[in-house]
Amino acid sequence: MDNNEKAEKTTGANKRKKKWKEIAPFGNYRNYYGYRIGKEFEEDPRLKVLKKEWFEGKDCLDIGCNNGLITIAIVACATVRELNTKKFHCQSILGIDIDPYRIEDAHWNLRNILRKESDDKMCSNTSNIDVVEKANGLHDCASASSNKQTHEISRDSSICKENDLSDMVYFQQENFVQSWHPLQDKSYHTIICLSVTKWIHLNWGDDGLITLFVKIWKLLLPGGHLVLEPQPWTSYAKNRLVSERTAANYSEIRHFPNSFQEILLDKVGFRKVEILTSSLSDSKTGFNRPILAFQK
Repeated sequence: MDNNEKAEKTTGANKRKKKWKEIAPFGNYRNYYGYRIGKEFEEDPRLKVLKKEWFEGKDCLDIGCNNGLITIAIVACATVRELNTKKFHCQSILGIDIDPYRIEDAHWNLRNILRKESDDKMCSNTSNIDVVEKANGLHDCASASSNKQTHEISRDSSICKENDLSDMVYFQQENFVQSWHPLQDKSYHTIICLSVTKWIHLNWGDDGLITLFVKIWKLLLPGGHLVLEPQPWTSYAKNRLVSERTAANYSEIRHFPNSFQEILLDKVGFRKVEILTSSLSDSKTGFNRPILAFQK
């Protein structure tokens, strides 16, 4: 093989590599949670800093839900073994993302978890029924045990029905900043916005960022919480060239991430802020970001 042939082969290989490079102008990476969490972690570390009282029995909204794993984990039925979470048991949660393909992924993940949950329930109920039938063939004192087992089956069925994820988790493809509006003036107890601000900032500038904050404030019920994970300014530079729009907006940004807390408290109207964590020690490199909770 001469030098020209080697050069052509190298060029072809480089082109193939570039062809497969994922472009995500809105941060809508297909394998985002794979990049962020990795196989070494059982769950997303951000779940550990969330407070159950913000979600339990509450209506919640997840802005920029990507493939829906965090959204589903927040409601997490106790029988979903794959989601080793605090089981917040919120009343309902809506996940919104600008990318229709990520919403398809979210629906797929929900269906997959529901299918596994259904299989677990079926195995559990079949096992209980076998115990009851065997007990019925024994002496009279087994009748009390049989009744107890039957009661347990009924109770388990009731709990599973009550915790049916399909009745609590919803996904919707929409541009939250520019066009999304809740149905029938819907309000929320808790809104989470995790690692989304940078992408809104780069795509719609300072105006888009302020629109995001004000819209969230209006959607929250009095006493409600915004859980915010803003990306640091240093990370903006890495993604500023994903599109002509982001490149142009990057040079015009004046509201930097270190001023978000002041904007939300002094200009938007949130009453107070709690720093849940200044960094996440269990996160992969580049994802140990602060998480803040603002109360309306």
